[in-house]
Amino acid sequence: MHHHFLIHKPYGYLSQFIYQLKRKKKLLGELYDFPENTMAIGRLDEDSEGLLLLTTDGMMSEIVRSKKVEKEYYAQVDGIITEETLEQLRNGVEIGLHGKKYKTKKCKAFKLESTPNLGERGKKIRDERHGPTSWVSITLTEGKFRQVRKMTSAVGFPTLRLVRVRVGNIHLNDLKAGEVLEVSSFDV
Repeated sequence: MHHHFLIHKPYGYLSQFIYQLKRKKKLLGELYDFPENTMAIGRLDEDSEGLLLLTTDGMMSEIVRSKKVEKEYYAQVDGIITEETLEQLRNGVEIGLHGKKYKTKKCKAFKLESTPNLGERGKKIRDERHGPTSWVSITLTEGKFRQVRKMTSAVGFPTLRLVRVRVGNIHLNDLKAGEVLEVSSFDV
């Protein structure tokens, strides 16, 4: 029988269980006693937070990582994002990927009218003295290395905080940072 988990990955953790380089890193296994062979489905980088699905079922991992399953992110960006900029994001922007240029696929993007209720981040971002910020929702069906961060930076609005809030039909909802929820299956 396979095991499936939803986790709110906190800022500062790697989306993995083993790290063999010299520097000490915080790993998912420190948050919960996961069964052997548990794997993260996709990744969130160390500086990102939010919904991460874990499973012991390799086939489920393939389904969730497919291009058919949307992943939605809330990004706090530096500055007040404009409709023109959102349109650029929707139509795809050129980013660097493995030393080459890559144009992202079309996506959904819109400005959030109010600050989402995501709780405090483990590390302070900055204060208002450094200028205004805004929040944007970006929904992708692909997941390249640091893609959302590269996309917002490419249009002149660097990401200050990034939180994945949805994978398919599964939402982060009120899961608190570091909280783990075992579920019977994933309905993506």
